Amino acid sequence: MLRTRVITAVVILLLLLGMLFFAPPLVWAAFVLGVALLGCWEWSRMSGLRKTGQNAYLALSGVIGGVLWLLYARAFEDFTFAASMSFMIAAIFWVVLAPLWLANKARPAPLACAIAGWIVMWPTWFAFVVLRDVSPWLLLAVAAVIWVADISAYFAGKRFGKHKLAPAVSPGKTWEGVMGALAGVAVYGIVLAIVARSQPTPISTIFDSAQGAPVVVAMLVLAALSIVGDLLESWMKRGAGLKDSSALLPGHGGILDRIDALTSTLPVAALAIGLRSLA
Repeated sequence: MLRTRVITAVVILLLLLGMLFFAPPLVWAAFVLGVALLGCWEWSRMSGLRKTGQNAYLALSGVIGGVLWLLYARAFEDFTFAASMSFMIAAIFWVVLAPLWLANKARPAPLACAIAGWIVMWPTWFAFVVLRDVSPWLLLAVAAVIWVADISAYFAGKRFGKHKLAPAVSPGKTWEGVMGALAGVAVYGIVLAIVARSQPTPISTIFDSAQGAPVVVAMLVLAALSIVGDLLESWMKRGAGLKDSSALLPGHGGILDRIDALTSTLPVAALAIGLRSLA
């Protein structure tokens, strides 16, 4: 099992880095479109739709994905507007609606769950495309916020964890892990700011003299949202009686098991970066 998990992780890492840094923009957009459609398939399984409903959902998801890809390929200004709208909708969902769902614990109707899947997946696709267009390094740096938070939470929770965060949804998560995640991300942000100010880097413009501290605070917000994304996917799986979102990735579960935290953070990060560029 461990060997399978390691092999899968290495293959995924090499594929992602190769696509991220070397694929043409349209190829990258098509690649992450495939990821989004697989995520929609997994979400349809967790939403409670009947088989016919799942098929209709997936067919409509494919149509939406094709339209969005053509919009990116042929009408960049319209694409930018659509992306901005999707980021705002995603921000409202992750900051307001998702926490309410988790707090109430009552599972919404299957149709509401299914529609939420589009709010989860399509802004994430937009964010993958928009952030990569700005800079592959920027997308990697934002994604690293989630990885740092996840690793820090794991070790802090394992060493100090006593108080459960959401035992009914994810029994392994603790408040001590949350604190560890925030501490790890704070250190990561400070290191990035120091490096960016000492020498030119692809993301140096984000950490200008007046914005270093606000950017670190924004990274802490993203770390908190990553936990919401993780919990919501776990909540959806438990409601559907599933251990993993699928078995697409040997040793790792499904696509959503790997990108759950990215779905709640990348759109919000893209929105914040877009608003900052307008300031």
